[in-house]
Amino acid sequence: MSRKGNLFILSGPAGAGKGTLRKILFKELPDLVYSVSCTTRQRRPGETEGKDYYFTGKNEFAEMIRENAFLEWAEVHGNYYGTRKSDVETCLDLGRDMVLEIDVQGSRQVKISMPDAVRIFITVSSMDELENRLEDRGTETPDQMLLRLRNAAFEMRYAGECEHTIVNDDVARSSAELINLVMKYRNGKGTL
Repeated sequence: MSRKGNLFILSGPAGAGKGTLRKILFKELPDLVYSVSCTTRQRRPGETEGKDYYFTGKNEFAEMIRENAFLEWAEVHGNYYGTRKSDVETCLDLGRDMVLEIDVQGSRQVKISMPDAVRIFITVSSMDELENRLEDRGTETPDQMLLRLRNAAFEMRYAGECEHTIVNDDVARSSAELINLVMKYRNGKGTL
């Protein structure tokens, strides 16, 4: 029987650098599969349909919820996000390793239905650092930024539930830590 793939979940507060570390991980390990989530939020400059997200309307998203099409879904920052169950199951059944970059709520949902999933919490050294990163990013309105910081305070408490935590205070060190962690699980040496 062939090996079932590993499922890695990257979560953490907005601005912690999940996307940056994920991109470095995929550059180093291009055979990983990225799970593209569905979202109702507006597309940001530079984002591509089917690569970054599947951008859907709220009615279409609600229909997918009714059809039980999501492995996880949540409302975050006033928008809906979800991971299609069929995408994940097909990938893992083929023995491919997959990475989900999802919020804390979604990570909890996935862990219930897929207890072998490896949760990796990406965080920063302080709330001040997180606020600086969000300001530098310049993609949120002041109200959106306040909401993301409020949510971050809640999300930071989730780190203790995850199998691993990476403090992203240095991108080179943090990305090397993430790559090494994924390789340990791929080589059968990771522990839950």
